[in-house]
Amino acid sequence: MAENLEPFVIHVEQEVLDDLRARLEATRFAPDLDNEDEGYGLSTAYLKPIVEYWADGFDWRSVEARINRYTHHRLDVGGTPVHFIRRPGNGPAPVPLLLMHGWPWTFWDWSKVIDPLADPAAFGGDPADAFDVVVPSLPGFAFSTPVTNGKENSVSMADRFHTLMTDTLGYERFAVGAADYGALVGAQLGHKYADSLYGLHLGNEMLLTIFQGDRYWDLTGGAPIDTMPADQRAGMVNFVNTYVSHVAAHMLDAQTLTHGLNDSPVGMLAWILKRWKKWSDQNGVFEDAFPVDHILTNATIYWVNQAIGSSIRSYRNVHRTPWQPSHDRTPPIEAPTGFTFLLGDAAPPAVHNREQRIAAFQQGAGHFYADVRQVNVHDKGGHFGPWENPEAWIGDLRATFRPLR
Repeated sequence: MAENLEPFVIHVEQEVLDDLRARLEATRFAPDLDNEDEGYGLSTAYLKPIVEYWADGFDWRSVEARINRYTHHRLDVGGTPVHFIRRPGNGPAPVPLLLMHGWPWTFWDWSKVIDPLADPAAFGGDPADAFDVVVPSLPGFAFSTPVTNGKENSVSMADRFHTLMTDTLGYERFAVGAADYGALVGAQLGHKYADSLYGLHLGNEMLLTIFQGDRYWDLTGGAPIDTMPADQRAGMVNFVNTYVSHVAAHMLDAQTLTHGLNDSPVGMLAWILKRWKKWSDQNGVFEDAFPVDHILTNATIYWVNQAIGSSIRSYRNVHRTPWQPSHDRTPPIEAPTGFTFLLGDAAPPAVHNREQRIAAFQQGAGHFYADVRQVNVHDKGGHFGPWENPEAWIGDLRATFRPLR
């Protein structure tokens, strides 16, 4: 069946791009007094030149041509459209590999690792490490829109991707690489479908019970920050300032927020650009890792698909349809698992070196994983590992799956 799939060519209608440009040119920029340090959020001074370039300078058509160098497909999987790139491996026995992004990522944030993983020999690697690479857009994101299920969450996504990889593409088993929200989907695959997996390689350790309880909107779980030791308190304050605002808003007011973000490309850009800027390597320079054309590539993908609302709703949907175990064995995630952690991330709090990061894993969600093969920690990079430090991701992922082939 996989050989007979119709290709999907990404082509945004010109009238959609013209409408985007008109909206950008008509922007009413907000007054922004005394916000040079961005203590009130992303500043107008930072945002305005990016918007002006988006309106008159950014070349979507050249980006579109570059993205279309890969083979894309878009299929109905259980009533919901699922878009994905498929890059066949070049080696003696390529292992099928599903790579899943998070929010506010897109599939294109994996673009630096696709070719090296599929064709390692072309990049100085061992052809025995080759993968058949499949990079989907999560349902509700990018070109996996519009969703037909308003309650789409990590569990339903795991079911869809298992169907895609096994029934549609015909793989008996497959490997998973994932980060951020994708790592939550991966964890569910490793719980419910462990027998179908070679294993997992994740950028975050995810609790399958995340976003539950009365304080589901609060990543601190109500931790008494003021009474913590100084270093732990500073780390927790940094963590809160980095991550908490979007989770609370997405959880408590997703659709209210969507009305503004779906109507204003500048509002949408500001909301997601703040996350890229704040979540990237806290020890690096944001603009060095995130060129403006990459920022606007992702922003355009969100805009033209009206994906912002369905993407942010995936948070609340984890709470509204709580995780239910598929078996009673513990630890619940049984697939062999490796990790790539980057020290430029604000999460977990108060982590400054490899030893502290491993300790945080062991004391936190690490107990959910039954078969931990390796835990790798790198200095470079923040929350967007495959984009910020692709070399680490490529090397670690290969090392995880080499003995599992």
